[in-house]
Amino acid sequence: MSDKRAILSVWDKSGIVELAQFLVERGFEILSTGGTAAELAGAGVPVVSVSDWTGAEEILGGRVKTLHPKVFAGILLDRSVWEHQRDADLYRIGAIDLVVVNLYPFEQTVAREGVTLEQAIERIDVGGPSMLRAAAKNHARVVPLCDPSLYRPFMEEMEQGGGSVSDEFRRRAAVEVFRRTAAYDRAIAAWLDRRGPESHDEPLGEAFELRLVKAQDLRYGENPQQKAGFYVREGAAPRFRQLHGKELSYNNLLDLDAAWTLVSAFGEPACTIVKHTNPCGTAVSSSASAAVAAAIAADSISAFGGILGLNRELDAASAEAIGSLFLEVVIAPSFAADALERLKSKKNLRLLTGEPPGESVLLRTAAGGLLAQTPDTIGPPDAWKVVTRRSPTEEEVRALELNWIVCAHVKSNAIVIGTAAQTVGIGAGQMSRVDAAKIAVSKATALTGGCVAASDAFFPFRDGLDLLADAGITAVVQPGGSVRDEEIVAAADERGLAMLFTGERHFRH
Repeated sequence: MSDKRAILSVWDKSGIVELAQFLVERGFEILSTGGTAAELAGAGVPVVSVSDWTGAEEILGGRVKTLHPKVFAGILLDRSVWEHQRDADLYRIGAIDLVVVNLYPFEQTVAREGVTLEQAIERIDVGGPSMLRAAAKNHARVVPLCDPSLYRPFMEEMEQGGGSVSDEFRRRAAVEVFRRTAAYDRAIAAWLDRRGPESHDEPLGEAFELRLVKAQDLRYGENPQQKAGFYVREGAAPRFRQLHGKELSYNNLLDLDAAWTLVSAFGEPACTIVKHTNPCGTAVSSSASAAVAAAIAADSISAFGGILGLNRELDAASAEAIGSLFLEVVIAPSFAADALERLKSKKNLRLLTGEPPGESVLLRTAAGGLLAQTPDTIGPPDAWKVVTRRSPTEEEVRALELNWIVCAHVKSNAIVIGTAAQTVGIGAGQMSRVDAAKIAVSKATALTGGCVAASDAFFPFRDGLDLLADAGITAVVQPGGSVRDEEIVAAADERGLAMLFTGERHFRH
């Protein structure tokens, strides 16, 4: 019988056969259970079932198999303590030197659409976390491996150490165990909390649990003097995949997220160009290439050095529409092969694909704390209220809808001017709404009859509305809610405008 022993019981079997073969070659006895034992035996690895080793059969349909005093005594045994060695001899308990366990996929299970309470409960691991925590507690004598990513470093440690593992690696492995089991318990608690009768429509509980892991190091944060790393939620699938180009900066990430979120709000082919999180121009059309051309034309000067987002495959015609324009990033659901090759030839251009936004909670830091909020939603036009004597035409309603969607993605105070096909002027992030209107009008160099305007919040005075009317705007959409609403509506009637109240505000700070 070997004096070195490992217990292997994993859900994710990536790399487990290679690890087991490595251990056997170095004289380890392998203890295993269920599917892991079958996987190893099928690969020709000699395995002793935990049931044979403990003398206790699995019961309760497999719920109880490793929960046995011999297993836990073998993991927790300290051979330097006389009482431990006495008990081990008395009860014929062999020491376990390595615990390789990864947990039932609870997080992945509850992420599936329509998962039931019973299905989720069956994916709550009990024995796995218990063995890992026992091994991590006794890591000076037992090495715990809770993730396949640790197998290769462990094997390298063994080879370099002549069969031994450094104290530093043991500590690192123990830390990973406690991180993993803590995250696992948080995920279970959060999901069960949301299952309560009072929480069915409430994604935010009394406590907000957050576990982040580093996705990548950044050269710097918002500015070169700021050290930075980019972190994502543990277990979350990346929303973006980079196909080409140099590494992304934080500012690139912020802008491409803004561009992708905006174009994803449209059902028809849509394109936007974003600079400093604000859209320069946004357009919809019957084809991707036409949308690209119109979005660039909406503000071709500001588009230089921007981030282009497209909600359809970027094809050769779309690449042609981009032409020689310098862009930092292009993001789309996919790229046609010929378009991809053409765009790869542009110096310093980063190309990414994106998955549809699906966050249930958005996070922002402020005042030493964290804001957790549900995503902003945009109500349908049929819920809007006409408050002027003149009702908008069908064309104006289509134009108002497009510009209202864009306005919700522009920094406040925001005014957006455009048609049913594209924006033509955007005033973003101003301290006064009338200044936002002035900037939007000044940007709208191609302003023609039939343009409409959207305001992310109410007009506090009629001066902004008069400025838009003087520029030829025919219809306006805004939330309403000002103490001067009657005055603003009267001004719209006076100027022959159609005005609609949405009843919803879209501040973006």
